[in-house]
Order: sequence, then structure tokens, then C-alpha cells
Amino acid sequence: MAKSLVATVAILTHNGEDYLERILTQVFAQKIDGEFEVLIIDSGSMDSTLEIISRFPEVRLYQIPNFEFGHGKTRNFAARLAAGKYIAFLTHDAVPVDEFWLDQLLHPFTLNERVVAVVGRQIPRANAFPTQKYEISSMFGGLGNPGATSLYFQDASIIRQRDKDILTYYSDVNSMANRDFLVDTIPYRDVAYAEDQLFGRDVIEAGYIKAYAPRAAVEHSNDLTLHEYGKRMFDETVGLRRIGFEIPPVSLGTTLTLVFRGILADTFHLFRDKEYSAGQKIKWFFVDPAFQIQKWRMYRRSTMTDVNDEAAFRAGSLEHSRKQRSHRVPRAGK
Repeated sequence: MAKSLVATVAILTHNGEDYLERILTQVFAQKIDGEFEVLIIDSGSMDSTLEIISRFPEVRLYQIPNFEFGHGKTRNFAARLAAGKYIAFLTHDAVPVDEFWLDQLLHPFTLNERVVAVVGRQIPRANAFPTQKYEISSMFGGLGNPGATSLYFQDASIIRQRDKDILTYYSDVNSMANRDFLVDTIPYRDVAYAEDQLFGRDVIEAGYIKAYAPRAAVEHSNDLTLHEYGKRMFDETVGLRRIGFEIPPVSLGTTLTLVFRGILADTFHLFRDKEYSAGQKIKWFFVDPAFQIQKWRMYRRSTMTDVNDEAAFRAGSLEHSRKQRSHRVPRAGK
């Protein structure tokens, strides 16, 4: 593979049939000044993922057993395989919104030689439930002006915890890194969860610059049931605690307050939201509070779980339950 490629777009797949064709169609429509490649690492898909990939002969496909997959180590493997100067990461459910997504991820690297990693924006899907929709919108709205690139670097004046969280925030749902930097300087750590958040912290603490490129946007929100949403919250919080983020236990009283505030905020935004129909607003007015209850109930549980108690972690983990199902029940293509 020629080493003159500007970028490699790496997509990690496992049973990703729902969005993969749209993703690949959008990726191959990208307009950049130079050439790029598409690399897919599939970890044992049992649906129609491989069939979809076969419709795009330009894709470089590597297949690994599911038990070999690791969020950090598989992305490091992709970086070693990549031929591009920069490597963009997409999950198999993140769809670029336009043909300039890749160009906008590349742009921050031209602004400062210390820029080594870029986070793109996530836009929730139209069918996202309000709790998830407003959570995603709030998170990325807090990272910077939606029309301007923001640069984040270590600064002694940053004292508040919220500002520190924004400073180091990183999501490899939609991101890009300097390929040589990722291979030779700061790779992803091989942890069970939150490898991207840890990478963002490592980058900032080492004195490098992370950028936020809001115009490099993807459509993304997890298609989760009420039960799965709570387990995802559990995974994320325990994952952060396991890699050293300080998250204190939450009392029952605080949990009830968070639930009440969340329901009020969602209701306020819901009735002002022009993207939901009148029927959807009525539906979510009654249904969405259950997501707030589940969110904060499982958050409280995650703050009180012993991070070294593997049985307790597995009992609350969405990722563990999905791995168990994928090992037991082969999925048929639709």
C-alpha cells in the first residue's frame, strides 16, 4: 500500500449491518485534497456485515476472532495496518453527515504542529429518545462553537472539574489521530472500557493538543432499550472509575434530585423541540421519565460497585451481556 495516502478511515465492526452500507457509501463520497483508504477490522460478525463489505471491493478487510477484540488494542492494531498519515476511527453505527466530514477532521492538524488528535461532532438520530438526544447535544454543545474548531491543551488556569472533563474529553466514535503518534508515542491503552477517554487524558497530560472539529459530524446515537440504556450508563461509569477517574458514591437523595431535574429539563426541551412530531411529544412525555429514572438508578449503582468485584460488574454490564449473547446465539442476516 502506497505511503503517500493522506488518511486511513478505520471502521471496527461486529454485527454492524444496520448502518454499515450507509457509512461506506458516505465515506467513499468524501472530498479531500489527496487519497485515502478504508480499512475494516471485523471481529466475528454473524449477520450480513461481511456481505455488505463485499459490495465495496476497495475496502481492506481484516478479520479477527471476537475473543481477540479489545477497544484499545484493536484500534492500535488498525493504526499499525494503516497506510495513511492520519487515521480516522468510526464505529459501525456512526454515519458521516456529508462529503466534507473527512476534510474537516484533517483540517485541525494544519493549525498547530502539536495537534495530534481530533474529536468530531455527534448528532443524535431522529429516533433517539429525549434523554439520550439532549445528553448528546449538551455534551457536544459544551465542547465549542458548532461553526469553529476548538483547540484544547493543558492550562494551569483550568480548575473546575467540568472544565477538566471537557479538556480531556475524547470519543473514538468519530475521531482522528496522527498515525505515527498513535503507533510510536501514545497508543490507546488496553483497558476494558473508556479507552478513548483515557487516551484523551494521556494526550493532554503529555503536553499535546486535542482539537474539536464540530463540522466533522456524524449521525450517531445508540439504539438502546430502556434496560440496555441503564446498563450502558453502568458500563461507562464503572469503566471511568476503573481507569482512575474519581467519581464519588451517590446517595439516594442526590439520585432522586438528579431524576427530578432530568425529567423537568427533558420536558422543557421536548415541548420546544421542532424535530419531534406532536404525537412523538405526547409519547415521550409519558415514556421518557423512565429513561431518566433508569439512567440515574444505574449511575448510583455504578458509583457504589466495587471496581474489583468482577461478578458485580458483569451483572450490571451491557457489554458483558452482549458478548455472552454473541457467543451463544448466531445471528442470521436480515
